[in-house]
Amino acid sequence: MSNEIKRAHRPWAAWAVYGLTSLLGIVAFLYPFWLPAVQQTHQAGMAHAQDAPLLLSVLVGLCFAVLLLEVQSEAMSAKTVALLGVLVAMNSVLRFADVALPGPGGFSPIFLLIGVGGYVFGARMGFLLGALTLFVSALITGGVGPWLPYQMLTAGWMGMAAPLLRPLARAGGWAGRWGEVALLAAFSGLWGLLYGVVMNLWFWPFVAGSADLYWTPGIGVSEIVRRYAAFYVATSLVWDAVRLAGNVALMLAFGGPLLRLLRRFAQRFTFVYNPAPAALRLRPAPATRGHGERRGALSLEGRP
Repeated sequence: MSNEIKRAHRPWAAWAVYGLTSLLGIVAFLYPFWLPAVQQTHQAGMAHAQDAPLLLSVLVGLCFAVLLLEVQSEAMSAKTVALLGVLVAMNSVLRFADVALPGPGGFSPIFLLIGVGGYVFGARMGFLLGALTLFVSALITGGVGPWLPYQMLTAGWMGMAAPLLRPLARAGGWAGRWGEVALLAAFSGLWGLLYGVVMNLWFWPFVAGSADLYWTPGIGVSEIVRRYAAFYVATSLVWDAVRLAGNVALMLAFGGPLLRLLRRFAQRFTFVYNPAPAALRLRPAPATRGHGERRGALSLEGRP
């Protein structure tokens, strides 16, 4: 098999790793609900204390494996990977500033870049931007704990979902217009809530409390949903509503310029090189005489 054919198949290997990572994340969030019993505590920070380090190691390893596959398959150029590093570094600094000077409720500026980056560069880069932002910023801010791999997965899923807006933008004729920014603002606001909804699942089955708000082994799916909805409304809705409002405001204020900037980089970094057709070849040009005579020149001619 030629190198060209091998390269054509390598993106599928990258997608397989992304799929494996997402499947691993779903299982990590939901497996406690399948157990006959779990050790419950009143301290949410103790949830997944045993398996979180392993999950974090596997998740970081898969992220680096994906980067290696992307570069080898030429789906991402070296320049695009460098840009990913710059965006992760910028977002990590924003999160450091947010930790140093906390905003109200669940507000955080990091979701602006994750949403726009995933929308412009695609699902795979969006996932890496979200996951690696949470990982690097946790190292900077000292936020490493059993919650970290779940934060990485949830932020990665936000970046991965952003390209789903592209067909809506094209269908509405909003591409390159204000409507596109408004669509991204609605998406970011929705994920302001979804981030909290998904993240609470990492500790909720392990926390003991009132039977009306907390999970107990043996209850049915409908009862799990009812109790979790009541728990979320009572403990997290107001907190996440502030994140929703902050995400919408940031996107409306800065989404347009950021969208144009990242698209400019995307156009410069992603181009297709089309070599000359095989039927063309260089031949010596026929000698000419007279004024401006040139001998030994080369001309591009098609084969007979």
